[in-house]
Amino acid sequence: MSLLKLDIYHVRNIQKASILPSPGLNFIIGENGSGKSSLIEAIFILGRARSFRSASIKPVINQEQDHLIVSAHTMQADDRLCHLGIQLDSKHVEIHINQQTKQHKSDLAYALPLQLIHPKSYELLDDGAQSRREFLDWGVFNDDKNFLLAWRHFKKALAQRNALLKTRRLEQLNVWDKELIYYGTIVNNCRLHYLQKFKPVFIENIGQFLNMSSIDLALVSGWDTSQDLQQVLTRDLDKDLRYGFTHSGPHRADILLSVNNRLARDFVSRGQLKLMVLSLKLAQIQLLANEYNNLACILIDDFSAELDTFNRAKLLNYLSSMTCQVFLTATELADFGDLSRISAHKVFHVEQGQIKPYFGI
Repeated sequence: MSLLKLDIYHVRNIQKASILPSPGLNFIIGENGSGKSSLIEAIFILGRARSFRSASIKPVINQEQDHLIVSAHTMQADDRLCHLGIQLDSKHVEIHINQQTKQHKSDLAYALPLQLIHPKSYELLDDGAQSRREFLDWGVFNDDKNFLLAWRHFKKALAQRNALLKTRRLEQLNVWDKELIYYGTIVNNCRLHYLQKFKPVFIENIGQFLNMSSIDLALVSGWDTSQDLQQVLTRDLDKDLRYGFTHSGPHRADILLSVNNRLARDFVSRGQLKLMVLSLKLAQIQLLANEYNNLACILIDDFSAELDTFNRAKLLNYLSSMTCQVFLTATELADFGDLSRISAHKVFHVEQGQIKPYFGI
């Protein structure tokens, strides 16, 4: 998948912009506050129907407007041309795929798979379990089409069960326990199956950036899997009633990265931890390409913020070898290092929300 033409309207300080990106690497340069991150944000909105910089869409919309629009012509993995578009205001979402409306957010996500790497991404292994679940589930979502429906049913059952726990209406609990167990088991199995495929790709990938042995990646399912989920729910019932929520299940899952049987985040250096996160993110892209010949779009905001010169060069070499579309931002072109060996690339300069091809001085 790659963007052939991107149009942006009213995203922060970008009033109107249209670019023809390279199918390879796209380098976005400009001063702080010029609109570089807004360009990355616009692409993210097109694929996820939300911002990664704001929980609300309102501050993303240009202050002189009441809505934003992002659209693109794309080349899909099967060489089909596809037109994607989204319009957002503070209350409504309108999605178009090939001129058809009433599409779902998940349809956009399948049509435009995106992997985002920005300074906060490097907190993945230090952050709470929710961030790692979201990371894992992005991969599962793209790997197994059964996952999304099972996850939605599980979340509905979980919400209903928690409501019953809070009001102590136990007469209906058994009904929602059955739903939660059935769909929770599917969710857990999808995650286990994905991780089994993902782990060898990750271990091979991390060798591009770090020289480490005895690396392991394991799923913590969210309950003691030596017992089935029904037994665990029964065991936890008094505690669940006391606190008013369900303590065990796939909603409490986590992934643990270990080196020599020790949790990586507890003893590796900060720099090594960042490279591990980078490898995790890129391995998801690689697996998607290996399994489905689907090349996701990679967004890297503030390229130079967390990596030294040596590892930036490593990353660019790796990205150019992946043959996928990448958008990277930095303040100056020099921050990207030597680009002379990267054939398929374009440079864009952003100034006060205006985006133009850059041909040097």
